[in-house]
Amino acid sequence: MFKRIMVPVDLSHVDRLDKALTCAADMAKLHGATVVYVAVSSATPSALAHNPEEFAAKLAEFAESQGAAQGITAEPHAVISHDPTIDLDPTLLKAVADTGADLVVMASHVPNVSDYIWPSNGGRIASHAKVTVMVVR
Repeated sequence: MFKRIMVPVDLSHVDRLDKALTCAADMAKLHGATVVYVAVSSATPSALAHNPEEFAAKLAEFAESQGAAQGITAEPHAVISHDPTIDLDPTLLKAVADTGADLVVMASHVPNVSDYIWPSNGGRIASHAKVTVMVVR
C-alpha cells in the first residue's frame, strides 16, 4: 500500500521521537516501504552542525542507524532553509513531493492553549499535504 514513508526528524530532540520512529518502522516493515528521514536546518552554524554538509552527514548517520536498528530500508533527506522556524511547514510540504512520499509519519506534542492560536506543525502538514499523514502523539 505505502512505498515511501517520510518522517520529519529534529536531530536535536531525537529522544522525543521514539513513538513516531517506531510507528514509521512498523509501517515500513508491514508494507515493504522505504523510510525517508527528513530534517531541516539553516546554513548557519549551530550546536548540531557547523555547516550544511556536516548536518547532512549527521542525518545520514541517523538514517543508517535507524535502518540497522529497525531492520528497514532508510534514506536521509536534508533540507537547508533560510529560516527553519518560519519556513518549516512549507519546507516539509515541499519535501513530501521531493521525496516521493505517499505517507508522512510525524511526532506531535500534547496540545496546549497556543495551538488554538497557531496551528501545530503536525496539524498544518496533515491539513495541507496531498498524501496520508499520521500524527503520533
